[in-house]
Amino acid sequence: METTPDFNEEAGKRAPGPNTMSSDFVQKLVDNYRNNQLGVINTKLEMEDAHSICFDLATLKKFISDIENEVQKVDTTITVNNLGVRFYYAAYPELKNWDIMENTAIEKTYAGKHTLVMIPTLKRKSEEGELLNYDFNPLDATSYNQNNNIGEEEKVMALAKKPVGPVFSQNHGSLAPPEIQIGESF
Repeated sequence: METTPDFNEEAGKRAPGPNTMSSDFVQKLVDNYRNNQLGVINTKLEMEDAHSICFDLATLKKFISDIENEVQKVDTTITVNNLGVRFYYAAYPELKNWDIMENTAIEKTYAGKHTLVMIPTLKRKSEEGELLNYDFNPLDATSYNQNNNIGEEEKVMALAKKPVGPVFSQNHGSLAPPEIQIGESF
């Protein structure tokens, strides 16, 4: 499987060419966040939280490529039209709880700031027959479908089971602040 744009109807009605939004519209959305959510966070938590996060293109491409490659090892019938990425809003621990970060390269200047965690998703039918995006772990074949012959009391990750062990995920782009904000347009 190769990461390429897919312009067919089934893939979400994507128009040919790059996705664009007006600069004014983007600025309004950014201002809405900064004036509302970020303002409350900074005031309530008495801190200067990050207002943006940047992932380099190589990191994003590797993450997507790894999802595609791991999926193909388990089920070659799954296509890019069935895969996605969910972005969870998250927060780094406060300094007093930083010990859980000891095996990471993440600096203490990130303590308490928000971040994003990316988790792969797989389209599957719900119990009601609706096609939905479920979190799944490409490294765990039992998370791919609903009919994996496990006991009824256990549900696969794609049905909201809390996963055990390592979960295929991506975190830690450059947050601004604490990173230098030169180069931001919005």
